[in-house]
Amino acid sequence: MLVLVAPGQGAQTPGFLTPWLELPGAADRIAAWSDAIGLDLAHYGTKADADEIRDTAVAQPLLVAAGLLSAAALGDLAPGAVAGHSVGEITAAAFAGVLDDTAALRLVRTRGLAMAEAAAITETGMSALLGGDPEVTVPHLEKLGLTPANVNGAGQIVAAGTLEQLAALEADKPEGVRRVVPLKVAGAFHTHHMAPAVAKLEAAAGELTVADPSVTYVSNKDGRTVATGAEVVSRLVGQVANPVRWDLCMETFKALGATALIEVCPGGTLTGLAKRALPGVATVALKTPDDLEAARTLVAEHTAA
Repeated sequence: MLVLVAPGQGAQTPGFLTPWLELPGAADRIAAWSDAIGLDLAHYGTKADADEIRDTAVAQPLLVAAGLLSAAALGDLAPGAVAGHSVGEITAAAFAGVLDDTAALRLVRTRGLAMAEAAAITETGMSALLGGDPEVTVPHLEKLGLTPANVNGAGQIVAAGTLEQLAALEADKPEGVRRVVPLKVAGAFHTHHMAPAVAKLEAAAGELTVADPSVTYVSNKDGRTVATGAEVVSRLVGQVANPVRWDLCMETFKALGATALIEVCPGGTLTGLAKRALPGVATVALKTPDDLEAARTLVAEHTAA
């Protein structure tokens, strides 16, 4: 059983979209999406520097566009399940047919702008903790006033909070944590700091035309499968101010009988977690079009039934 997953913010790097735009029809598709949301995706995906694409209002639409573009390059897919990490959930909603591609891009454009505004209120950020025991790490973070915003499994938790709180974490790591790595994001996402963005996203979601998922949709709120489009969208709205439980998503993949996992562009983060948490599950990360052949082989081997 094949699982198709989409990464979250922080996966983007300067120029990562460049080789994808060389595929037939890709530049036209990106141009149409750019017109629909009022953002030059081709520029930001090919010419912008790291600081420009770190901007939440830019990074989020860019990631969703890249995910949709790379999945389309695989051809017709019939995954057994789909899921996304953070903003990748909007990409996954499009994979599942809950939203069409343009609606997904418009929703993520609103999301990015609203979260950027919320992040500007207080200087905040996120840092990944490598190693350690969650039962030790989580209470330590809470003692420092930080939120375990992403519980990713495979020994990784992402802490979020003010820059002062994150500096205190650097000086006082939880027992067992090897490293604290600042992430390329511009705010404390999936925490109470994002509460102002929820109302704006809720208003935008109310204008959407949604359909029920055509494949199994796994929510990163709690790792549960969601059967209706209305519930998927409700979770997309609330998700911006609540933690991501990718560890529970991976437990669900295992329970569903996953045998393979493909991570769409810019892949790497989620396949890395899967290799540690889901031994025996074959993985491919779509980093460039050079990875498409391996991904197509995996699709053929794991969706034959």
